[in-house]
Amino acid sequence: MNDLLQPFSLEGKVTLITGASSGLGKQFALSMAEAGATVVIAARRMERLQALAADIENKGGRAMPVALDVTDNNNIEAVLDAVESQLGCVDVLVNNAGIGNTQPFLEMSEESWDEMMDTNLKSVWRLSQAFSKRLVKAEKSGSIINIASILGLRGAAQMCHYATAKAGVVHLTKVLALELARHQIRVNAIAPGYFCTEMNEDVLATEKGQAYVVQKVPMRRLGQTHELVGPMLLLASDAGSFMTGAVIPVDGGHVINSL
Repeated sequence: MNDLLQPFSLEGKVTLITGASSGLGKQFALSMAEAGATVVIAARRMERLQALAADIENKGGRAMPVALDVTDNNNIEAVLDAVESQLGCVDVLVNNAGIGNTQPFLEMSEESWDEMMDTNLKSVWRLSQAFSKRLVKAEKSGSIINIASILGLRGAAQMCHYATAKAGVVHLTKVLALELARHQIRVNAIAPGYFCTEMNEDVLATEKGQAYVVQKVPMRRLGQTHELVGPMLLLASDAGSFMTGAVIPVDGGHVINSL
């Protein structure tokens, strides 16, 4: 690696990525392993994680698959204990796990609202606190990267629960950045626009979905998951060592087109 790219290296770092069994989380795991990190890949679907770990190791990387329910405090602590016993403290936490669906406000149940908040917002708070407490105790620096959404920066009909949770992630990122800076723990967020993943592929494949992208996204296309790798490596590595509290939209210009 030449001197210019060296700051982007994750060699010697341990990263924990939630929701790593598919979609954006899988892309982050592959890319961070390629950048030199030992990746702890966490999700509920263990068979997918094992296949991903094998893929990473076949490419010369290092991976540790762990079953994780981000809504379960005891599970989170057990996973962090297991990682520390094998790899030491986690250096970089990527809060990527989440759910999404569309529901009209007038038809939405309290259970649907609570499930969205617990998975998409409270889990970010929960994991970030558990991770940060361990770093502070060990007197180590670190980085938290929250996967927000452009819907945390603008509204969207029939997604009040999702947009509200992601707006919470955006502001939680900024507040945690203020509180944790003195401990040399950086907290930033990436706000993706429309990327085709398992969560939204059925909607985006429709004629209506495709027309929406052409109309609303200035670059007139969906994002490709590899286009999130650059911002991720910037925030995870020493290249972003003076960045904290930032929220980076990666959306083909969607947010500025809606202002």
